[in-house]
Amino acid sequence: MSTESMLPLSDLESTAELVAATYGADGEQPPSAKTAADLEHVFDVPVQVSAVLGRTKMGVGDLLRVTPGHILELDRRVGEAIDIFVNDRLVARGEVVLVDDKLGVTMTEIIKSDR
Repeated sequence: MSTESMLPLSDLESTAELVAATYGADGEQPPSAKTAADLEHVFDVPVQVSAVLGRTKMGVGDLLRVTPGHILELDRRVGEAIDIFVNDRLVARGEVVLVDDKLGVTMTEIIKSDR
């Protein structure tokens, strides 16, 4: 390593003080107050959200006869958790709720990402 690329000790100490002041002694960045304006640049990003109420198997002929109002038997029971996906990735589990005569979903568990 050449001496030209080396920093004087005084510069290293001031850099360490700056890092500690910015990130804290443990190296973690301190939480800061966030607002909706901070996320404005991602507001128009399309996101697909889906809630899986259950699954069923049926033949193509039966599928072609499904019409609005048709009742399908699913493999989940009443009161069982449903899976909530964002862009085909499991992010939460929840329950179906009825609010003002409309069906909705409430999240009961957030699934942590391993990434």
